[in-house]
Amino acid sequence: MKYFIFVYCEGTESKYAVVSKENDRIKIIHTFAVTLSASTIAKKDLNKGEINFDSLESDGLNLDRIEGSDISLNVEQETDLVMISKGLARVKLTKATFIPIISDPTINYHVFEGNSELDKNKLLDIIIQDLYKSKNISVSKDRIDFVTLNDKSNLAIFAEGSIPCADLVNSLAALEAKRYYKIATIKSAEVSLSNYVSHTLKFFPEDYSLIIHIGKEASKLIFLEGQSLKHIGTTLDIGTKNLHTYDVYFSKILLEMENGGIPRLDNVILCGDDRSENIVLSFYGTFPEANVIELKFDGFDLSEISTEDKETISSFSIPIASAFEYFAELKKEFFGINILPTEIKENQKFLQFGWHSYLMLVLFFFAAFGITVLELSNVSEMNKLDLEIQRLSDMKKRNEEILSQMTPLQDKISNFDNTQTILDSAAAGTEIWGNSLQKVADFIERRRDFWISHLDSKDNSNLILKGYALSRRSLTEFARYSNTSILNNVTYEPLREKSAFSFNMNLQLNINKAE
Repeated sequence: MKYFIFVYCEGTESKYAVVSKENDRIKIIHTFAVTLSASTIAKKDLNKGEINFDSLESDGLNLDRIEGSDISLNVEQETDLVMISKGLARVKLTKATFIPIISDPTINYHVFEGNSELDKNKLLDIIIQDLYKSKNISVSKDRIDFVTLNDKSNLAIFAEGSIPCADLVNSLAALEAKRYYKIATIKSAEVSLSNYVSHTLKFFPEDYSLIIHIGKEASKLIFLEGQSLKHIGTTLDIGTKNLHTYDVYFSKILLEMENGGIPRLDNVILCGDDRSENIVLSFYGTFPEANVIELKFDGFDLSEISTEDKETISSFSIPIASAFEYFAELKKEFFGINILPTEIKENQKFLQFGWHSYLMLVLFFFAAFGITVLELSNVSEMNKLDLEIQRLSDMKKRNEEILSQMTPLQDKISNFDNTQTILDSAAAGTEIWGNSLQKVADFIERRRDFWISHLDSKDNSNLILKGYALSRRSLTEFARYSNTSILNNVTYEPLREKSAFSFNMNLQLNINKAE
């Protein structure tokens, strides 16, 4: 849930309204008030003081060193901020949005009666110039805003110097060791209250109405004509703490009516810390024709706050009215006063720069750009090299596969010479054998009475022949015919009643001749 904290500072009192927006309705989550010490009130700039945390450590409060901030606080200021922090304990302040609300004497007024049909920025420039010419006051554009009055003139509201309510928020951030809490805008108490009344109550166009907000130490007089703002009276330094008689109100009211050109009062709207029957009767006695009413907040969701807080809800009229105005502005229904000094904007930036820092930022940008380009170039080159390495690795793998296939071929090639020698030797031996056997076959073909029954190799150059012949003459002729034959023995051995001779013969192969 998104929380918005509206902070109203007036005199010694600061009032807080924690709200949220749910289902297009504003919900009041919590309201509380803290009376500030004299030390806090005296210092418009809370950034100066002395650090003393000893009195708080006894309460179990751990105040670490404030990081990113040079704000230092004395004991009284610390006590005030601790009370505020306790009131906001249910809210995560780093996620919340603060809206300070300021009033007299922090803001000043200037009525400008010039052309109101110009663009707002142009009209602001003209109002700033008129303010300087008429009152010799120089104000920056971030510290001034305006609203249009019922007579079409413009009421400019501007802040000079420090804004204590915003400083209070920054000091609260420092207490929690934060550099800042988010401040969305700074509202005007009188304008916010007048906007709330004019948009929630209906008056006749000719009616003159007085909104009187009675605080503990000060009271505000705001005059309407019809539904439009007519006049903002001077803040009265009287309230519930120092009020002795209501007659002082009426004398001040009559004086402001004269200053604002207000002839009568038709309506009186009471809000703030005093809405008693006595003041109602006093108004009826002084302005018998006026309709005296108490300001209500029926349009808000009050289910989250206690019954006791509901009874005192009017004391927080200004923070609640500012919440109504803020959310109406988001919806662009109407616009009030919005002031946010440049120093607050700068303080809330994640990175804070001076002019030289912006120059360094440009240099950093170009340096980062160059480094990025170089890095991208290197990455691109690395990607190319990775692809090349992958390609070469694949090639190496394929080459290793080819080499593994070549190894058996190399072995075969290396054995080729031996194989060729063996083949040559075998071929030569085959030729010798062939020639010798061819001779034997030719002889046997011519002589039909001679045949071989057994052939055996004695060694590489000799054959052993065994067989039969029908005549001894054939054996002699065969020995002569081969020239290398040696007839070992001849035995008479009849075959089927025929004369026959068995023989055993050595046949020498002529190797030299074959070679």
